Amino acid sequence: MARGVNPFAAAVPGSQNRGVTITYEWRGEFENASVNVLHAEGFDHRCLDIDWYTQVHRHSLGWVCARESGTLVGFVNVAWDGGVHAFILDTVVAERARHRGTGTGLISTAVEHARVAGCEWLHVDFEDHLTGFYFQACGFTPTNAGLIALPAGQVAASKA
Repeated sequence: MARGVNPFAAAVPGSQNRGVTITYEWRGEFENASVNVLHAEGFDHRCLDIDWYTQVHRHSLGWVCARESGTLVGFVNVAWDGGVHAFILDTVVAERARHRGTGTGLISTAVEHARVAGCEWLHVDFEDHLTGFYFQACGFTPTNAGLIALPAGQVAASKA
């Protein structure tokens, strides 16, 4: 597939607030630099040089780009197992676009397209302060899950 052509892209009408429309695009085009700046702002770290374009095209069911007047103001990656499970990763909204439904729009667009792709489950994990967003605003339900930290350079103790 040519980089400039995306047969899976779908523009979704956006939310309108304060006279500005946010548009959402499934598998929308983006520049790595724009996602890197957005990610650094949203997750409070220095701007990294991550090749998001290659990463999501190789490993993801899709992603959603939120734009305000053509500028990227939100992004979410939807990874999957190639079957019925999809996973929300890296939900991020620019400070200027927060508290206007932008994050909810990102997730609802991801939900819609994961469902159309035949996924039966959409998973998410998040920090405690985002509980209201994911459970109340987006409709996720609590479930038990587990996590193992895999810090670089450390070898787990073997179980004999």
